[in-house]
Amino acid sequence: QSFQDTLKHEKPGLLDKTFDLGDQVIDLISGENWAFIPIVVYSPETRLGLGVRAIRVFQFRDQDNPLLRPSSLPITFLYTLNRQAIFTSEVNLWANENKDFFNARLELSDFPFRFYGIGNQPILEEGESYSTRYAYFHGLFQKRLTEGIYLGGRYEFRVDDIYEKQEGGLLDVGNIPGSNGQRLSGLGIVMTHDTRDQIFQPTKGWFSTITAMGFPAWLGSNFNFYQYTFDLRKYTLLGDQKILALQSWWSFTSGDAPFQHISLIGGSERMRGFFEGRYRDRHALVQQAEFRLPIYRNLGMVFFGHAGQVFSNFNRVEFSKMRYGAGMGFRYRLNKEGLNIRLDFALGDQSAFYFGLNEAF
Repeated sequence: QSFQDTLKHEKPGLLDKTFDLGDQVIDLISGENWAFIPIVVYSPETRLGLGVRAIRVFQFRDQDNPLLRPSSLPITFLYTLNRQAIFTSEVNLWANENKDFFNARLELSDFPFRFYGIGNQPILEEGESYSTRYAYFHGLFQKRLTEGIYLGGRYEFRVDDIYEKQEGGLLDVGNIPGSNGQRLSGLGIVMTHDTRDQIFQPTKGWFSTITAMGFPAWLGSNFNFYQYTFDLRKYTLLGDQKILALQSWWSFTSGDAPFQHISLIGGSERMRGFFEGRYRDRHALVQQAEFRLPIYRNLGMVFFGHAGQVFSNFNRVEFSKMRYGAGMGFRYRLNKEGLNIRLDFALGDQSAFYFGLNEAF
């Protein structure tokens, strides 16, 4: 008999009351259309961050169609102990019986960060500090060609103002592309294979995306380069609500790309336990696996592992240079659509924990 079945039969009063209280708190901060959630996040890149997120999950136009995928509109403001101020707003719209998909994101940030150099072996072990103010926007529209296959176009714009650098450092010398800021404007094509049974918490199906982006000077970029990304994900239901999630992610860059936009690994989504951007180069690969299982009511648990590396050209890819990490975490489901609070503990080139919303992939 499983631990979860034991809890179901015994139904300890204190445990149930605790979960009832959690559900009541979620109901209290969730209105009919919007949920307002106090945000407490932590990662090695931000340290502790406090803020608020307003999110609306809805059906666009056709509210009587149970097969229409849920659309979402999250708005977030966050301030961290690393003096990072971040505002993001995003919209995900499913329409026309899931034949049309539109996504747009706006991000405004004042972001002190660290630069470690370029390559699979960082030049600077401790990194050097720099601060940038940036604005970022992307828009994506896709049309379903046939069952599970979507094709569309994407536009990206980003402008950075690096207003603070470490005196005498790599960025201060000015030999690193993008060290004096950047202005990017790019167009691309995106093809997606999407057979997931759910958006926020898939239990089976594929979600694979191939993206080809160009940032030419004639479109307004002051760097001329191209980037190609392959993101392949598979979700398998193993029985009794246990899920195996797999991801293979590849990024390739050609041309004169700034350091902010070349391929990198690390962070809360790819290679947890590695500082985001500590390893960056023209190309990167990441392989991830995560096993998700329920514990009791809205509480779940995950175990994950990953491997990856960055490289300047293909003859530099070697298994001996792969970097590995693993960890475990807990999930608390916020609503019926499957939005989760996420707490992860990871070991990579450092020990780290991450507290935030939604799954890593």
